[in-house]
Amino acid sequence: MLVKQIMKSENLAIVSPLSPIRDALKKMKEMKVKSLIVDKIRPSDAYGLLTYKNILFSIVANDGDIDLLRVYDICSKPAYQISEELDVKYAVQLMVKSNVKRLLVIDNNEIEGILTMTDVMEGYMKNIN
Repeated sequence: MLVKQIMKSENLAIVSPLSPIRDALKKMKEMKVKSLIVDKIRPSDAYGLLTYKNILFSIVANDGDIDLLRVYDICSKPAYQISEELDVKYAVQLMVKSNVKRLLVIDNNEIEGILTMTDVMEGYMKNIN
């Protein structure tokens, strides 16, 4: 099974790196997602990822001020990236070894989708009789 067969590629939750954290949290709540793809600032830039974990660590654990922080202050950048043509087993190996739950799917330095552990499990569950 290839990544492109199970990745999410529509209605991607993308946020500007310049957005305040409060706006990013509102977007997460509205879209019912646990992470946001952080957009590139320029064509040669890398995509990032903003997760609940980033937010909890920066704001709750370290007493950060939600109104003073921007997405770029706390996101993971560059995010782990894979090709949509990759076999899912290698994507899962990367997730496990790197202790990440999400991988960005990139082609020619442009976002194509996102692959999560949940997507992988749902993909495999469909094949179980």
